[in-house]
Amino acid sequence: MRKRTKYIAVNKMTNHSGGDISVERLAIDDTNTLDNANLGDVDETAQTHRHDRHSFFLLESGTVHLEIDFQKYKIKSPSVIYIHPNQVHRTSTTNVIVSSWAINNENLNPEYLEQLEGITPAKPLVLQQDMFVIIKDAVSLCIKFTERKDDKLYHSFVKDSCNALVALVISQYLEQSNATDKISRFEMVTKTFRKTLEHNYLVAKRPADYARNLHISTPYLNECVKNATGFSVSHHIQQRIILEAKRLLYHSDISVKEIAVKLGYDDYPYFSRLFTKVAGMTPLAFRNKNLD
Repeated sequence: MRKRTKYIAVNKMTNHSGGDISVERLAIDDTNTLDNANLGDVDETAQTHRHDRHSFFLLESGTVHLEIDFQKYKIKSPSVIYIHPNQVHRTSTTNVIVSSWAINNENLNPEYLEQLEGITPAKPLVLQQDMFVIIKDAVSLCIKFTERKDDKLYHSFVKDSCNALVALVISQYLEQSNATDKISRFEMVTKTFRKTLEHNYLVAKRPADYARNLHISTPYLNECVKNATGFSVSHHIQQRIILEAKRLLYHSDISVKEIAVKLGYDDYPYFSRLFTKVAGMTPLAFRNKNLD
């Protein structure tokens, strides 16, 4: 039966360079053991969790079954995946080799952070062989850097090499997104709205709140978002709130009323009606339906 807790676990990645950066290569066999890995207990990765940093995984060999926010993926090598700290996920692996690196906001290049916000949520990407070799070699070099703890510039070259790995992954997402170099005004506004929504959905519930933040009118914000995505601003706000509610209903045992308050709703009946409208069932029905 699926294990639920009072909260969603946060997996703290192995620490390098003062606890902010980690780079590892893992070999996981059919007995669930690790070779040259300090990323955390493999058994824990099978349980639902978040990471405390931006996390990247290069699948070098084998197949991984990954579930991210209720979306299931079967990933075959060579592939790469980016997971945002907010995303809830769990994995199932046997006989794989995977490299991983993780970095927090403070050490992440600000330009890269902005790009990552724009591609969240990200799906796994299959890599061409030449790019796979480049990223794999870059990971090997970065791992060697992490072993040179006595160097005076240790933190700097670990940080810079990890950012280089992040840039390589971002470049693949951008290349495979079919995005043009010149995006429309509608798309630019929508991208900014999505970023603002991710940081403010707990306190900002109305389209007017986001329009004011972006210094544009509410009708124009709606026009931009509807043109770029096919859905209204209200739709995106509600979807983001209900996604977090689903995470808490599925992965924790806190009450629906507690979840409502946690998401900024003191009016429990209103929250319940909103959830039912968006999800097509009541919060309790969703929780019961997803019990193993």
